[in-house]
Amino acid sequence: MAKFKLDEVDHQILDMLIENTRTPFTDIAKKLLISAGTVHVRVKKMEEAGIIEGSSLTLDYKKLGYSFIAYVGIYLQNTSQTKFVLERINEIPYVTVAHITTGKFNIFCKVRAKDTNHAKEIIFQLDDIDGVYRTETMISLEESINDKKRLMHSIFQEL
Repeated sequence: MAKFKLDEVDHQILDMLIENTRTPFTDIAKKLLISAGTVHVRVKKMEEAGIIEGSSLTLDYKKLGYSFIAYVGIYLQNTSQTKFVLERINEIPYVTVAHITTGKFNIFCKVRAKDTNHAKEIIFQLDDIDGVYRTETMISLEESINDKKRLMHSIFQEL
């Protein structure tokens, strides 16, 4: 597949959509001094090229009562159990992210919980999965960096 070429207008469109995926194309067009049809066509081309995949919604979990974040490293008895363990992890809705990793852990998860007691229950659920040898938990004190734009701008500079 050929590499899709993005120009400065595409960069600006993506920049605005990353800031707020619900920004109307007409608003983007006004800011960039182009037509809404042009924005629509360019977004459609980026979707077809697989650069844009859907859109997402950001929730304020603190306002929903889920302000406790923990990261759990999972050690498996055997790496052949990875798929099975991931299927069980997927059944725990409070595990919001799971990565198969190299190094110290076989799987690394992000857990969202109401408080420490709730987190303890979730971690015990992870510990109880067949194939899990043990877990190691780190508590997030604060999310200091969560910036999608910095990476995007670095990528644009490389293109």
